[in-house]
Amino acid sequence: MLFKYQALENTGKNTNGTIEAVSLDVAIGSLQKRGLIIMNIEPDEKVSWLSSFSFGSGVSNKEVVILSRQMATLFEAQVSALKIFTLLGAEVENKVLKKSLEQVANDIQSGSPISKALSKHPQIFSDFYVNMVKSGEETGKLNETFSYLADHLDRSYEVTSKAKNALIYPAFVISVFIAVMILMFTFIIPKISGIILDSGQQIPIYTRIVFGVSKFFVDYGILLLVALVVLVFFVIRYTRTVEGASALARFKLEVPFIGNLYQKLYLSIIADNMNTMVFSGIPMVKALEVTSSVVGNEVYAKALNESLVAVRGGQSLSQSLSEHKEIPSMLCQMIRVGEETGELGSIFKTMARFYQRDVINAVDTIVSLIEPVMIVLLGLGVGILLASVLIPIYDIANSAGA
Repeated sequence: MLFKYQALENTGKNTNGTIEAVSLDVAIGSLQKRGLIIMNIEPDEKVSWLSSFSFGSGVSNKEVVILSRQMATLFEAQVSALKIFTLLGAEVENKVLKKSLEQVANDIQSGSPISKALSKHPQIFSDFYVNMVKSGEETGKLNETFSYLADHLDRSYEVTSKAKNALIYPAFVISVFIAVMILMFTFIIPKISGIILDSGQQIPIYTRIVFGVSKFFVDYGILLLVALVVLVFFVIRYTRTVEGASALARFKLEVPFIGNLYQKLYLSIIADNMNTMVFSGIPMVKALEVTSSVVGNEVYAKALNESLVAVRGGQSLSQSLSEHKEIPSMLCQMIRVGEETGELGSIFKTMARFYQRDVINAVDTIVSLIEPVMIVLLGLGVGILLASVLIPIYDIANSAGA
């Protein structure tokens, strides 16, 4: 979601611009971390038609993983931060990443900490990434931090890509089927319907329905296409509002079968982020704040933010999370055990692995179910369409033969 803001810099200079964030609270937090005093912030409703179809930052997860591993190696070799970012900025091929690394190097040369320099590029380096680097700066273990980040991003990429790739094949097959059906209804059926209607034979009800649908596509196809494009445009605009983003997040969790997969995916993200941050020595409150900003779903972000408020008020993490139905009781009970034994980091690590395996198993199950169901449904659709056309033609042929 895009927000436009007006703010004051530390020097007292007015500044304004836009920021991409999951929610208003996350946008405010990101701006405050940059040292800005916010005067006004609101959702940017003046989003252009093309910007509604944004395709991301232009930097892939794989590139950030490779970059993190390179930085870990160079920090371990005692190379200075300025030299590292200058060197990597000169060698990287991606133009967007190249420009960002050059700007980071310039900021570091001006005396800015690495974490602050990275925070100016939220489209590439998330709040989670920046806070991990800040922790590494404070502990003097930047090489280990970048290794942790690369491992974490690798795990996240494996899980999320597995979930997304599982839906590509059925989506492709269904899209092709719809395209073929539209071509049939707009080009083939109209020609066949003319022959059958001119024969004067009695036409079955299911054939008349098919001919009616075909006539509708021929007469109103363009209007239907325009209406569909307009509908998609306004749906995308709506999902970029606070209310729309929340509704979309809830819908994704309630879709049969797919919703269960999304729930496990978000829980694996939460557990893995908390595991990585707790092991890096980041305080629990900060870990909750950062995780809520990168979880990628408004429902879970709200649950984490409310738990954050409760933890600040002295409530235990397990108790605060148990008040939200989106958080499974098993996870809350495991966190309670971690709190009582002082092994919270290990508990999060165990739960992260558990949910990652759960996501992969759920994906495999869905794929194994989708394929036969899809074949049966497509077969029925094609069979009904062919039967509605071939049976009247067969009747005409028999009449002519008699």
